[in-house]
Formats: sequence, C-alpha cells, structure tokens
Amino acid sequence: MSIGPEATTEQLTSSDGAAREPGEKAIAGRSLKQIAWRRLKKDKVAMAGGVVVVFLTFIAVIAPLLTKWFGHPIDEFHIDKIDPTFGTPIGPWGGISSDFLLGVEPTSGRDVFSRIVYGAQTSLSVAFLSAFFSTLLGVLFGLSAGYLGGWVDSAISRVMDFLLAFPQLLFAIALVSVLPDTMFGLGDRWSRVGILVVVIGFFGWPYIGRIVRGQTLSLREREFVEASKSLGARSPRILFKELLPNLAAPILVYTTLIIPTNILTEAALSFLGVGIPPPWPSWGGMLSDAIATYQSDPMYMIVPGMMIFITVLAFNLFGDGLRDALDPKAR
Repeated sequence: MSIGPEATTEQLTSSDGAAREPGEKAIAGRSLKQIAWRRLKKDKVAMAGGVVVVFLTFIAVIAPLLTKWFGHPIDEFHIDKIDPTFGTPIGPWGGISSDFLLGVEPTSGRDVFSRIVYGAQTSLSVAFLSAFFSTLLGVLFGLSAGYLGGWVDSAISRVMDFLLAFPQLLFAIALVSVLPDTMFGLGDRWSRVGILVVVIGFFGWPYIGRIVRGQTLSLREREFVEASKSLGARSPRILFKELLPNLAAPILVYTTLIIPTNILTEAALSFLGVGIPPPWPSWGGMLSDAIATYQSDPMYMIVPGMMIFITVLAFNLFGDGLRDALDPKAR
C-alpha cells in the first residue's frame, strides 16, 4: 500500500550538504590562495606595480643581451660623443639618439643605457638576496623566541634590540674598507655584492624577527598547537609544520616590503663609495658621479634617479596590494 507518490529523482545537495533544486549549480568552494589571488587581481594599482617588478627583473636577467642588442659595452668610451671644451655630451638631452637610447656619460662617453641595465642587475641582486637572507634569519630566530620563550626569548630579543640600534652604514663602510676586493674566487663585482648581501641581510633580520615573534606568541596558545603537543609532536615539528604555514602571509608581505628598502640601502652605500666598485655600474654610483656635472648635464642624474624611484615605488605598491589581499579582515 502506497501512502504517497514514489520519488523518481535523486535528492540533490550542495557542497555544504543543504538540499538544492535540480538544475541549480553547486557553489564552488575557494581556497585561501584563490581568494587572495582574486582580491589581488582586482587591485589595479598593485597589479601595475607587479608588472613593473616583473619587467625590471626580466631586464636584469637579460642585461648582457640587451647591452649587445641595443647598447654598447659598459667600459667602452666614446670620446667622439663628448664636447672637448665642456666635457658634456654632444646633442640635446644628454646625447640621446638612436644609437644611445639614454645618452652618454659626461667626460667618458660611456653608454648610459648599458650601465642602467647592468645597474638594475646589481641592485636587484643585492635586494633579493639580502631580503632572502634577512627573512631566513628573522623567521628562524623569531619562531624560536616566540615559541620557546624564557631565556631564549630574552637573549634573542636583546640581540634584536642591539642590532636595531647599531649604525648599519658605518659598519658597512668599515667592513668594506678592510675586506679584500676578491673573495672565494669571485670577481670584484660579485665579491662586493656578497659583502653587501651579508651586511644588509644581517642588519635587516631583526625587523621581520619582531613580527614573526609577535605572531608566534599569539599562535602558540591556539588549539591546534595544544592538539599537536597532546599527540606527542616535538618542537621542530610544531615550529615548521604547524606555526610556519600560518605565518606565510605576513612573512611574504614583509619580504616584498623590505626589498625596496634594500635597494635604497645599496644605492646609499654605492653613493658613498663603498658599494659596487668601478667600472661596474650601480644606480647609486651613477648618482654620485652625476654630482659634478648635474648642472651642465642633468639627464645623467635624472635617469638613474628615476630608475630608483620607479623601482622602489613599484615594489611598495605591489607589497601594499599583497598585504591587503592576504588580510582576511580587509574589505
């Protein structure tokens, strides 16, 4: 005996288990990465900054090819492009022409375009490597201080306070002055890059170390950490399997924001004469050379100055957008 019509269709349910009508589309779930990427794509300013960052990085990688295709060797002098009386480039706008896309250097006649692209290679290499070095140290010591606490936290915190108060530029000047020009079989350029990476990265890790320590102090009291402890997990597993994945977002954001600071630091050191040695170009070194001729040839100062400005601005815009995209509380 039947008490009602026999069901002829299967009940459809949505992804969360709620019943839905036949033909109604299920709501697709999104991961945190997908949500962050979707929010980042909506930020046009941040995406523009990211495009500029990728473009500058690409220029730095293929700098030798760009010099071969569109420029001249960085140590090649073109005295015929220099006014013998005043020592300034012949022609308007610093000697810009189809053969010299960004003009020539005063007095020597070297190609500014070639020196700019090699300067990008130098500045970005120092910025990226020192950011990686400082992030590695900051995460390691910040996690240890925040999770272990006690005397470990006190010792690491006092070291961070000392490094934050230490004059970084003075130490870099003194260190570069006593170290040899070539180290570990590298040339003078990459030896100096290595020194700058170590100095900038070593003095930069306390900033990210404080951020990681503060986040770790709040995360170590969460339920998933207590559950791992109750299951017998040791400290290394809790640090790198439980806590570190939850710190990925602030670490990534701060790393993108510390890179422009490293670019400015490298430019300042090169401007003071303790950066990349000549004849290898650096944006800060080019600004230092332009002091003597900026009144007669302002383009030689404007070009590297604008490159520093555009690069730092692009990284800051991209870093701000990435921070907003990864912040779950931001609207």
